[in-house]
Amino acid sequence: MFGSLGWVVMLLSATFMVTVNSSQPSSERLTGMNPCISKQTCHECIQTPHCAWCAAPNFKENRCFLPNVNTRIYALCPEEYNWNPDNFFSVKRNSELTKGGYIAGGGSSGGYESSEYGEYSNSSRSTYSGTHSSSSSGTAGARRQPAVQISPQEVTLKLRINEAHRISFKYLLAEDYPVDLYYLMDLSKSMEDDKTKLSDLAELLVESMSKITSNFSLGFGSFVDKVVMPYVSTVPKALLEPCPNCTAPYGYKHVMDLSTNTSQFADLVRNASVSGNLDAPEGGFDAIMQAIVCLNQIGWRHKTRRLLVFSTNAGFHYAGDGKLGGIVKPNDGSCHLDNNGFYTHSSKQDYPSISQINRIANDNKINIIWAVTEEQISIYKRLTEHVQGSYAGKLSNDSSNIVDLIREQYNAISTSLQMQHTASSAIKIRYFSSCLDPSDTLVETSKCDGLKVGSKITFIAEIEVNACPANRSEWKQRFNISPVGVNEALTVNLEMLCDCECEHKGHPLYEENSSNCSGTGTLKCGVCECNDNFFGKNCECNIQEYMNSGSDKYINFCRPDNTTVVDCSGRGVCTCGTCDCNKRDNPDEVIEGTYCECDNFNCAHEDNILCSGHGKCVCGQCVCDSEWTGSSCNCPSSESTCIAPGTTNGVLCSGHGDCICGECVCYEEGDKRYSGTHCERPPRQDISCEELNSCVQCQVYRIGNYSDTKECDSHCKKYTLKIVKTNDVNETIDTNETINEQLCIFYDEDDCKYSYVFYPNGTNELIVRAREEPECPIQIYLLGIVLGVIGAIVLIGLALLLLWKLLTTIHDRREFARFEKERMMAKWDTGENPIYKQATSTFKNPTYAGK
Repeated sequence: MFGSLGWVVMLLSATFMVTVNSSQPSSERLTGMNPCISKQTCHECIQTPHCAWCAAPNFKENRCFLPNVNTRIYALCPEEYNWNPDNFFSVKRNSELTKGGYIAGGGSSGGYESSEYGEYSNSSRSTYSGTHSSSSSGTAGARRQPAVQISPQEVTLKLRINEAHRISFKYLLAEDYPVDLYYLMDLSKSMEDDKTKLSDLAELLVESMSKITSNFSLGFGSFVDKVVMPYVSTVPKALLEPCPNCTAPYGYKHVMDLSTNTSQFADLVRNASVSGNLDAPEGGFDAIMQAIVCLNQIGWRHKTRRLLVFSTNAGFHYAGDGKLGGIVKPNDGSCHLDNNGFYTHSSKQDYPSISQINRIANDNKINIIWAVTEEQISIYKRLTEHVQGSYAGKLSNDSSNIVDLIREQYNAISTSLQMQHTASSAIKIRYFSSCLDPSDTLVETSKCDGLKVGSKITFIAEIEVNACPANRSEWKQRFNISPVGVNEALTVNLEMLCDCECEHKGHPLYEENSSNCSGTGTLKCGVCECNDNFFGKNCECNIQEYMNSGSDKYINFCRPDNTTVVDCSGRGVCTCGTCDCNKRDNPDEVIEGTYCECDNFNCAHEDNILCSGHGKCVCGQCVCDSEWTGSSCNCPSSESTCIAPGTTNGVLCSGHGDCICGECVCYEEGDKRYSGTHCERPPRQDISCEELNSCVQCQVYRIGNYSDTKECDSHCKKYTLKIVKTNDVNETIDTNETINEQLCIFYDEDDCKYSYVFYPNGTNELIVRAREEPECPIQIYLLGIVLGVIGAIVLIGLALLLLWKLLTTIHDRREFARFEKERMMAKWDTGENPIYKQATSTFKNPTYAGK
């Protein structure tokens, strides 16, 4: 007996505790369009969008109300008791966006400040030197401006449940952004030629990346597989040399720290020894996990673009595969490298899962580039769908295209922007942006492509809290909104407004054993939370006395059954097991019923008139006057409007339809149906354009299959023909009914277009309306055009020939005139050449006297 009594006491105590499950659909249905009415505690009220709570003691109205709708309640509640917290937003840090790069002044000649790009354990990482020294020659005397790519950087937000708030932030793609590239290579025997080619291309890789950024650091690591069966042969000899000229097998080895001094990269790659394993998949996931989580050992810098190039010609082992080798301990996601860079837990814990790789890469802002051979590219492209911010590229068999592949994938990464967040499942975030659209049209997207240096993108993050977490410590959360693979973020300090201060000890409106609660309950925000064995609005009812009275009414009390936790349907107050229904502002509106389940105002409306003005609302249902029927009393009960005029038999809808709400709904026969106001028109057999074409051709245009008028008239009697100048489809007839016309078009051998329409008239007679004249294309005389073109060509040729002759004649005459002029001006006779000398010489002796 005591056990039963205790169970009943607990049940009734829980029943009359003023706690309501706001997700109950029945309470929402019974309270109409106002979701606040059913909320009976302050925290439930403010967790409902737009609702306010009045915490005044002895308040007679609904405490939870809509301020903009229930203005009377809002006016009656004193301001100091009105609990309606607003969403609050403020910007905590907001540095201006900068592209970075070098600016005049300062003392650095290409160096990077350690506070911006991280602390390093050796000097080779702390300054920009080595193979890149030439690239900074033009920046002497300048200092580097740190890049700020996202703004603002930190905000504070207080948010009510299910009320979305939008935060606007900007992203600017920086120039000359530092890049960390860690090359993680499969060094099984099959990758030996790839290793050689990579060492040969090391200088080209550095040169190529130096064109992208002046601050480039490079690191190197290798992997094989777990040194246990069945992945690696454990025969003692094979453990020393698994293949000819091979080193002992290992899981993962970190070879070279990330460093801007890249000159040693080629030598380290060239000197790295290959090893061997048994199965086809490799232990690359172990290597990726260690290369990411061992931040200090690898040397990842703070504010850089982090790339991890994963090079292999095989598949991968993932979580669960370790059981084949007897390894059942899950991967813990922690760093386990010894002083020599070897992964110490390779044979102690399982491979990471894909989701672990995805999470750890995103948490550390690392983009993975899967550089794999052709036979593996398909599976790694599928892997990119599960590892956010990763890209897959096809590697040649000897890795000769690795430089181009890295450059192409880096360009794809740097020109694409995708937003992500670290918020919990209780928070819903949607992103909106116009990206680079010049029209600035916002669309819901978290990704923008086609960015260039200096591109500024504006995003809007819509943040909404779906529900208050059960753990109160989760009501305050700090999460980041950041681009994938970029180590900059917008930090959001979110506080969920899930309860009221007056529900906690120390607040003036929190009173234990309050006199307002008959001394048997705690007053919280103006309402009583009763102690065990007491219930009622003011805890005035003693459940033990109520049970001892011999009444069995306690079985139901103020709820119709045990499927609801809402007293009095959320529209009244339960007073010792009896519902006292709420009063409405409008005295004509009444809430009634044993459980306040009925009212006279929540019935169907027609044109905003309750029950169409033709009935009364009784418990949510319209009770119509005698002349009206229907759910909203909008249909006349008389069927006289469905009887065709002149009909004496009183048949509704001509016997071919049903009278519904004073109008005929005609029957359908297959794809045909009766028509007309009273379904008086029988269904007409469908006629197609093909059936009418021959008749229209012969009757209107005197062409077609029917050769003479007599034959045409004998076959074409099914319709009335009308000849018009133009055809307009869907005209109206005299009865003001819209008729459904069908347009028919056909063409003859001259491409002339013939058109007509047909339709049934008011008496179901077929009418054909045909265009008087066909529409024929303009005739083109092809022979004339050809002859004209030929003639024009001949005439143009003759004209050009004559022009050439004229110009030649003029030129010749001018040359001849110039020749004549020069001949007339000559100083010697035309028959004597002044420079000619005879071949013989004549001499005279002056002393010769001729004797």
